[in-house]
Amino acid sequence: MNDAAAIDYAVIHPRAAPHIRTGRTAWLRANLFSGVFSSIATLLVAAAALWLGWHAFDWGVLHAVWKADADTCQAARGIGACWGVVAEKGRFIIMGRYPHAEHWRPLLAMAILLTLVVGSCMPRCWKGALLVPAWVLGLASCFMLMAGGVLGLQKVPTDQWGGLPLTLMLTVLSMALAFPLAVLVALGRRSNMPAIRSLCTLYVELIRGVPLISVLFMASFMFPLFLPPGKSPDVLVRIVAGITLFTAAYMAEIVRGGLQSLGKGQVEAAASVGLGYWQTQRKVVLPQALGASVPSIMNTFISLLKDTSLVTIVSMYELTGALSLALASDPNWRPFKIEGYLFIAAIYFALCFSMSRYSLSLERRLARSKQH
Repeated sequence: MNDAAAIDYAVIHPRAAPHIRTGRTAWLRANLFSGVFSSIATLLVAAAALWLGWHAFDWGVLHAVWKADADTCQAARGIGACWGVVAEKGRFIIMGRYPHAEHWRPLLAMAILLTLVVGSCMPRCWKGALLVPAWVLGLASCFMLMAGGVLGLQKVPTDQWGGLPLTLMLTVLSMALAFPLAVLVALGRRSNMPAIRSLCTLYVELIRGVPLISVLFMASFMFPLFLPPGKSPDVLVRIVAGITLFTAAYMAEIVRGGLQSLGKGQVEAAASVGLGYWQTQRKVVLPQALGASVPSIMNTFISLLKDTSLVTIVSMYELTGALSLALASDPNWRPFKIEGYLFIAAIYFALCFSMSRYSLSLERRLARSKQH
């Protein structure tokens, strides 16, 4: 006992808890100022960004011409931007060659399309069976408004459709038609029936082996040659069919990748409780596969929105084509096409950014559902 009591125990004084480095300052230190070279590179990039930003602000705001005056814009060339071209040609850029007195019709059609898209993105609208009838009724209303010829509306041929309404219609309609086709093709490529699997594989490889511009040329110019004179579908129908088939081929591979990410145990578990093939796909396999494919599907949607600009080559003047048409017919405003393209770029950015934000929110929602 005396020996044990004589043992000298060292006293360990309490130390402060480790400092958790979080927040903006810690992020800046870790990512931008972690060392000498990193700090120098950050400062150089920041200086270049400030220099470019100031010159862009000086050109686009301080010395810009805002009124639709061609002479004033000509005097300011090289000094400031001419946003007067947007004020002068903006209506034509947005609506294309659609009759001026009937512009309320494409505006209402765009409102219906955007309402359908936004409503379909809201989870509260996913319940029930009203979404599909709403889409059918909404798309029929859009075509009725744009084409006319009924209810006392003036008939407007499809070759006069253009601008932003045509861009949105091509994107939304092609995506709505391509999605179910892509799911069927993806399931067909995994089928146990050799004929179906080979047919789906041939379709995907054939469409993915050519650019979209070739598909549009075939749909617009080559396809009517195989039909009797006067029996060819409208050019808009042919273009929508071509874009739909092209998009479905790429999306089918995305869906197939999502299907392959699921283990066989999912299908075996569904079969053990008596579910048939289509019940298994609808209730077990496809919800998980499509959830895993959300980023790629949204990326395809964004690419489709931008790829609609290619329809200009087949004489359908969507947003970018309408700008070229508006400036080509007026030499006074032709030198200011850069400002016009910046205006169009802002519209594309707003649409694409909105879709990417929705994709991120949907991914977070799916991630939370997997945690519970």
